[in-house]
Amino acid sequence: MAHTASICVIIAAKNAADTIRTAVKSALLEPEVAEVVVVDDGSDDGTAEVARHADDASGRLTVVRFEKNKGPSAARNHAIEISSAPLIAILDADDFFFAGRFRRMLAEDDWEFVADNIAFVDAETADQAPQKLDRFAENPLFLDLATFVDGNISKRGVRRGEIGFLKPVMRRSFLDKHALRYREDMRLGEDYDLYIRALANCARYKVIHSCGYGAVVRGDSLSGSHRTEDLGRLYEADRALLQAFALPPQAAEAVRRHERHVRRKYELRRFLDIKGRSGPAAAIAYVAARPSAFPAIAAGILSDKTERWRNPTGVSVTARGDRLRYLLDAPTK
Repeated sequence: MAHTASICVIIAAKNAADTIRTAVKSALLEPEVAEVVVVDDGSDDGTAEVARHADDASGRLTVVRFEKNKGPSAARNHAIEISSAPLIAILDADDFFFAGRFRRMLAEDDWEFVADNIAFVDAETADQAPQKLDRFAENPLFLDLATFVDGNISKRGVRRGEIGFLKPVMRRSFLDKHALRYREDMRLGEDYDLYIRALANCARYKVIHSCGYGAVVRGDSLSGSHRTEDLGRLYEADRALLQAFALPPQAAEAVRRHERHVRRKYELRRFLDIKGRSGPAAAIAYVAARPSAFPAIAAGILSDKTERWRNPTGVSVTARGDRLRYLLDAPTK
């Protein structure tokens, strides 16, 4: 598989003119890539034009543009529908692939989803990242639903669960067989929702520790500025999964933990929205009408007030001597 051009790389982009060229070129450099589909999701900064200028004349690049913003799920779903390669990989518009990423990922054929390690690169120093990372032992493992869901629950000092950052290659045949697409009403956690539905349908989700994805860390990402209703749709996705599948007890309890985790965040954000819009009295009335929400709101306010005395790390990663931070801690070769 490793030497077959079999991957469609999908890039949903909005106002990414500053970064889209690097993303597109890194995808086109991979010999396993048969198609690169860029969907300009209603940009007003020339994203589509810059993407077209990154073409390598191989005939593999397709750039389409939405006149109005529809969200990353709609953009990705459209790219899936207009492409045909048997494997699908997602690349964020401000990220990039390290050279040789897919060679290891496609070496074995025992998966429906396969992900690799991620290097987190500060935006200010992204152009100094090495061109290739090949020092990691693979140490393959398979994720079940409970492990994946628990890996998306934030721990103390970590802004979000680590496993949610993984960017797997997905088999189109599996997505089609189970009618799996991104939920277009979700703008937060749409990846998580797709993956839990795939795992509930018994997808084999393999993770190798070799590193081929460069994630550029910025302070203005969508996930860092999500809306209250986005949090609501995320915990509703957990509820929908529990209703649709008779999950094993361990998996079901993990999904319920994630639902409670996100719902607590939602209750706090809802309280703060009401306070900001209608004043403290209205916010207190909201809590009085929903006493079950009080613990989450109180804990969230306390956490916000004491944040300056803590030392959050943002992402639970491991630093190494090359100045990059990694999602998965693994021994070198």
